[in-house]
Amino acid sequence: MNLTAIRIDQRDNVAVALTPLQEGDLVNVDGNKLSVVEHIKAKHKIALQDFNLDEAIIMYGFEVGRATKPIQKGALIHTQNVQHSKSNAEVRSSNYNWTPPDVKHWGSKTFMGYHRPDGQVGTTNVWLFFPLVFCENRNIAILKEVFESELGITKQFQHRHFLRMLVEGKDHSGQENDAANNLVFPNVHPRFITHQGGCGGTREDAILLAKLLAGYVNNPNVAGATVLSLGCQNLQIEIFKNALNDINPDNQKPIHILDQQQLGTTDVLIKNAISLSYKSLKEANAIERKPSPLSKLTLGLECGGSDGFSGVSANPVLGRVSDMLVALGGKAILAEFPELCGVEQQLIDRCENTELASRFLKLMQDFERSAIDAGSGFDMNPSPGNIKDGLITDAMKSAGAAKKGGAAPITGVLDYTEYCHNKGLHLLCTPGNDVESTTALVGSGSNVVVFTTGLGTPTGNPVAPVVKVSSNNTLAEKMEDIIDFNAGDIITGKESIEDAADRLLKYIVDVASGYIQTQADKNQQFDFIPWKRGVSL
Repeated sequence: MNLTAIRIDQRDNVAVALTPLQEGDLVNVDGNKLSVVEHIKAKHKIALQDFNLDEAIIMYGFEVGRATKPIQKGALIHTQNVQHSKSNAEVRSSNYNWTPPDVKHWGSKTFMGYHRPDGQVGTTNVWLFFPLVFCENRNIAILKEVFESELGITKQFQHRHFLRMLVEGKDHSGQENDAANNLVFPNVHPRFITHQGGCGGTREDAILLAKLLAGYVNNPNVAGATVLSLGCQNLQIEIFKNALNDINPDNQKPIHILDQQQLGTTDVLIKNAISLSYKSLKEANAIERKPSPLSKLTLGLECGGSDGFSGVSANPVLGRVSDMLVALGGKAILAEFPELCGVEQQLIDRCENTELASRFLKLMQDFERSAIDAGSGFDMNPSPGNIKDGLITDAMKSAGAAKKGGAAPITGVLDYTEYCHNKGLHLLCTPGNDVESTTALVGSGSNVVVFTTGLGTPTGNPVAPVVKVSSNNTLAEKMEDIIDFNAGDIITGKESIEDAADRLLKYIVDVASGYIQTQADKNQQFDFIPWKRGVSL
């Protein structure tokens, strides 16, 4: 590796260490020699100038912090000498110019998808089971056990066999049980969601949950759904139906809604759910994949377990893929509003009109105010893992995280649970929590989620495939069972962002076509956590 530190933007007054640096090392940054004055780990930041007290730290071209004490040129930037800060943002007229990437060689490409009656196209074919209220979680669990065991879906045969051999005192000898491959319906995937909502909270909680679940049913990856209701909960059946009608008045997907208090015994409820669902699974299994233009893809742009390389490799690669898809007429959704704190002005200036800009700024300000009222704030966003790997302020983390959204104009701003209907890049209001945000992206219509990470996370989703992109080679090698795609050679200088983006888009198309199964799907990592905005009563 020739480079040992890199300045990401020419306006930056700090650089990222690409390799560990020792006191006395001479670092070449943009042709200038810099003497390192203390040990600096890879991924952390080195001062390119002397800083006075309260002087701005600039990274990615933005203010990401303020010096809390004088900092010597060549010293480490860390939590003991820098605190979070950001520039004030305002809505202003902007003539944003964007040159789309050249996508001529992608224009005729297609993916093999599931065409739905409303014109959407799925990347997988899911039959969804979920409750309207937590009281029905046990019955969903019963259905899960019954369908997965009888349809050959359960993937625990290998581990059960291993334990059985231990109990019987026999040598396992690496033998595997192939029973898990005997799928009754290979072309449809029963998936099961449970949650802790639907009653006991505010009416707002119930309405938001209804909208989220309706978004899941409307997602093009879903063929239909079996829904269990107790009957007396806040989230009444009509609220769910109205939420689905608001998203798609012409919904033609089969939906079986069973109310336990009307049907009577649990046995009657379960048998009805099994018989209705089995018939629908047979019908859904007959749906075949057909060619579809890439414009039918909706990418959810997500990150989690970020490190100091995420904003240098994985996130810019995903940002270019997002721009390529937008140029092809597709959709992309950038979420996690706490991780856009510090880059508001840049995003405001990219909005197609001042109405969108005003809505984005209001959602950001309202969200941050609610966090402050709860005794926290966006400045508390970086996790211990983030800080350990070089992301020491929220604005610094945000500046790198925003790279996932590329440079395309922003054509839509969505509040939590709003569905993405229009082309282009959208901003979606969600928390920074990985699973809550991924859950929301799928509820807003993402049929593939691309998830960048520098530290590693197993997060998946029951409805949309989640493609994990590693920011560095070490992670890709260490956690190969959860990483799908490695962008680490950008750090070593062996690959360009453009080449990696072409490679990633091809990988996404293969996942969307069913040629490649993501690691999260292989591991049956199907996470679902709604964002609860209200309070419990």
